[in-house]
This record gives sequence, structure tokens and C-alpha cells, in this order.
Amino acid sequence: MEQSLYEKLGGSYMKVGDYLLPNLTIDESEQQPIGKYGRMRKHYLKEHRPVLYTNLLVTGNSDKHLAAIDEACEDRMELLARQMAKQEDVTEELKSADQMEWVRRMNSIRSRAEEIVLYELIYC
Repeated sequence: MEQSLYEKLGGSYMKVGDYLLPNLTIDESEQQPIGKYGRMRKHYLKEHRPVLYTNLLVTGNSDKHLAAIDEACEDRMELLARQMAKQEDVTEELKSADQMEWVRRMNSIRSRAEEIVLYELIYC
């Protein structure tokens, strides 16, 4: 029996029932940890952009893409929260004077910053 192109390139198959399925493996050294925003991006791609998601999986770039998105989101969140806090005068003095007000304002800032990040980086 003539070898397929996949076999000529070093791949192999396993027989499952009447089908030959390629033995695909993921290089463990290539895997990167994915945080909250990476998982959200993965869910978005699966649901709304299945072709892009499949292409990332097949080429082996999905973990890199998701890790890069996660890191970019974390950096953007930190930057936006810092800028908003400065603009709205949420300082350490407020924290020491009125902790509950500081917490209320910071929670508001974080939720607004997260909405911006989700719109800009996750759902695009």
C-alpha cells in the first residue's frame, strides 16, 4: 500500500474501528498557562469564530495566541485602572480616610476597565 503524504512527512496512524486516525500530539514544552482572559477568548472563538479557532488548533498556535491575549488583557487592565484612578482622584489618602468609599470606587473602575478590555481584545 502506498504511503500517504502524512506518512511520508513522518506521521503515523492508529486504527479505530474501521477508520485510520492520525496520531496527533501536542508538544508539552510549547504549552503556556492561560488565565481568565485567555479562557474567555477561547470560548468566544469556539462559539463565534470556529474557523479561526480550528486554524489556531491545527497550526499549534492556539496556546500562544491565548497566552498573548491573556497577557495583553492583564496589562491593559492594569493601565486603565491606574489611569482611571488617577483621573477620578482615588488615592491612598482616600483609602486611609474612607476604606469603603475607596473599595466602591475601585470596584467601579475595575468593572469599567474590564468592559473596555473585553470589547477591545476578547470580542473582536
